[in-house]
Order: sequence, then structure tokens, then C-alpha cells
Amino acid sequence: MSRAPLPMRDGVAPSYLWLPEGQWPDLLTFLIARYPDVTEASWRDRMARREVMDGDGNALAPHSAYRRGMRIFYYRELDAETPIPFEEEVLFMDEHLVVVDKPHFLPMIPTGRFLHETLLVRLKKKLGEQDLTPIHRLDRETAGVVIFSRRQDSRGAYQSMFQKRVIEKEYEALAPRLQGREFPFTYRSRMVDGDKFFIMKEEVGEPNSETLIDVIEHRADCTLYRLHPHTGRKHQLRVHLSSLGIPIINDAFYPVALPCKQDDVSQPLKLLARRIAFTDPLSGERREFHSRRSL
Repeated sequence: MSRAPLPMRDGVAPSYLWLPEGQWPDLLTFLIARYPDVTEASWRDRMARREVMDGDGNALAPHSAYRRGMRIFYYRELDAETPIPFEEEVLFMDEHLVVVDKPHFLPMIPTGRFLHETLLVRLKKKLGEQDLTPIHRLDRETAGVVIFSRRQDSRGAYQSMFQKRVIEKEYEALAPRLQGREFPFTYRSRMVDGDKFFIMKEEVGEPNSETLIDVIEHRADCTLYRLHPHTGRKHQLRVHLSSLGIPIINDAFYPVALPCKQDDVSQPLKLLARRIAFTDPLSGERREFHSRRSL
């Protein structure tokens, strides 16, 4: 994709939309219908500031013609955003990668009610890099090591490591003590989308998820587990431990999805991406990164 006609603003890259099939008298009428949470006054104000553009860098006005297939660029804006009171830490940086220790509760990328309070936007502000992109993801609730790409020309080489499953990933989790099992052992199941869009569930069938589970230490009221996921399904570790009858402490989704806690950050999910290791596809060097956080 060619470079956007609008620059990164306060760490936020412009969003874009390909105009779909439809008949609209003008662009403003379409935008009001497409984004009902954004007022007409807000769109008019953005257009007056020349912050809605087409792919050629032409500023668009309320009366601009609606043309199917045209790509428009604009900034996503939120009226109010609650600060997340935890800081990320950059563990390593070279010309290709930024490795970060993510705190609990901080989303990876802009979504829903989070924009500036996301790891990607925070890093773009600090580093001033518009091309920064996560190579993989952690849940908002999960803390630990995550890797970002700085350069588009080398991004594919690093992304392919995750697709080929040659990355070593090690997590830690606090959960109740599991009785009647010899450790370590491998848990496998078939995971599919759940009844609610934000959760997963297991069903009978060919397994598509696999986790090696071991014990680090038994504590007075819980156990610290070491988890090695061999696949990367959404919420895989949370689903697997819940299915074993030992849901991760403070998990608000499994085994039962609880009401949204909104901005309550008092009970973090006790899950940590402790370590990532791999052979660098460009240099051939062995790389290993560890979170400095603890559960």
C-alpha cells in the first residue's frame, strides 16, 4: 500500500476506508450513516481542517461526490479515554525489531474505546515511527514479551517464524493446583469461536490446539505453571487451563464470561508471556528475550 496522504498524528496513523457499492447524494451523508456514533458537526469540523482525504491527497468536503471504490483517509477520534496506569518497557531494539515488556490491561492496537492508551500508539509516540507494526499479539489482559517490526522490507521474514511455529514461547500462569496428573504433560483440544464473539470454546473433533504444561512451584493457595503453547489459538492458554478445572486466577472470561469490568485495573489476569526465543532469520543469531515482570 502506498503511503497515506495524512501523516501520523500524536502516534496515531490515519484510518482508511474503501467506499462500498451504494447510492449517496454526497460523501457527508454516507459518513453519517456509516458511523452513527460520529456527529455531522464532527465530520464537518474534520473536513474543514483538511483531515479527510482521498488516496491522492485531495481534501474532501461535505459535498464531495460519493464514488464507489474510492479510498478515503481520516483520523479516528475518541471524546474521552481513561488512562491505563501501567507502563511498558522497551527490552531491546535494533534496526528491524523493537521488543517490549507489555503491562496488564494495555491493548496491543487501537480498538473499541482504546486509541491512545494502546501499546502500538504509545510506542509510535515515543519512537516517532509510523511503520511500527506488531508481529504477533497478546491479549489486553496478558502481560509480557511482545515483538514489533520497524521495517516493512524485513517484516515478512519475522512474521513467517510465527506462521512456521519455529518461535519458542514460554508463559507463566497462576491457577489452582491440579491433582492427579504427572507433569509435564501435553493438553490438546479442538478450539472454535464461542457463542459470544469475544470468547472461544472447545468441541469434539480433531485437535487444533496444543499446550505443554509443567509446574514451576506450588504456593500456599495456588500453583505457578509453566506453559509452552505449540499452537497460537486465541485465548488458548486460558481455555486449556479452564477446561482442566484450573482457570487462571482473575480470568473474567473463562470458565464463565463475567460482566465487563470497564476501567477496573485492580485484579490483573495472572498470565505472563515470560520468554520468547528464536533464530534470527536475517542474521542467523540466537535471540532470547525475558519479561522482567512477575506474578
